[in-house]
Amino acid sequence: MKVIISAGGTGGHIYPALSIIKELKTKNKECEILYIGTTDRMEKDIVPKYNIPYYGIKIRGFDRKVSLKNIDTIKCLLISYLKVKKIIKNFKPDIVIGVGGYVTAPVLYAAAKCKVKTIIHEQNSVLGMTNKFLSKYVDAVAISFPDTSVNARKIVYTGNPCAEVDTSLKFDKSELKLSKNKKLVLIVMGSLGSKVISDKMKEILPKFNDKNYEILFITGKSYYDEFKSLKLNSNIFVIPFLDNLKKILKYVDVMVSRAGATTISEIIAYKIPSILIPSPHVTDNHQYKNALNLFDKNASLLIEEKNLNSDILIKNIEYLLYDKISVLKMKDNLKSMQIKGSASKIYNLIIELTGE
Repeated sequence: MKVIISAGGTGGHIYPALSIIKELKTKNKECEILYIGTTDRMEKDIVPKYNIPYYGIKIRGFDRKVSLKNIDTIKCLLISYLKVKKIIKNFKPDIVIGVGGYVTAPVLYAAAKCKVKTIIHEQNSVLGMTNKFLSKYVDAVAISFPDTSVNARKIVYTGNPCAEVDTSLKFDKSELKLSKNKKLVLIVMGSLGSKVISDKMKEILPKFNDKNYEILFITGKSYYDEFKSLKLNSNIFVIPFLDNLKKILKYVDVMVSRAGATTISEIIAYKIPSILIPSPHVTDNHQYKNALNLFDKNASLLIEEKNLNSDILIKNIEYLLYDKISVLKMKDNLKSMQIKGSASKIYNLIIELTGE
């Protein structure tokens, strides 16, 4: 079997794509994979590390406001579409899979026009702009939430392939100089970080000095330098990025994060007590809707970005660290939300469509 897979922009798209690739390679040793991503986003650095053949195309998203930059975006789309058509004709894939990000638009559209079988996977509770466009052309849409609304030929509820505990990952807390005995609070605002949260964390982080638990704050590469001058005690650790966040999750006692779909799936899979701070600057406010899926089931706490301050954050963190009964209930609720075998369900859909 030959498969082209495309995803880009954030870890929330890239790591589900890698999970699908892992499933394909596990169940079909002869499977040939080609990954199509961008030339300038994080997938160009992450994917080749996994020895996956990679092809980069120059592409950018549309500005939501009327802008002359959108003319360049259209040019990039047309050029990329023509390049991908050539790749498809040469590689001759049995199926093309899109796992999110605007890079998938020319890839999946070209595949549909070339009469190649196509699937898109939507991680969020609400379809993003690219997947809304592509859903009209693809053979199937795999969704992560049962109530996701989508108009497509075939819809399959698979869950998110990142919603699996990965036992193959090797990691020790000492690699980041973390204590083996202290409780760990992980604060991460998505793979790219957040300017608003980073600005607030400059004031909040020193308030954790001398706490008897440890804080690991992952800033995102763009904001790391801003924290170098902060005077922080030895219980607070600041790093720019951690490749494959899953490797640390089994050590995390409390997680503070955005409410991206892949993060939600990992919180559920690892049953991590969490405080979700949804980004208000996303399409259809989908992160808030993602967070409500957990909050309404008493499976997470929720703080809106506008309400975030040190008192509220510390109070919520310490509630989850020390109220054992409430945390046990939260973990039980997370367990009830688990979807087993998401990657396998996507693999079965691939087999169904290709007839392999």
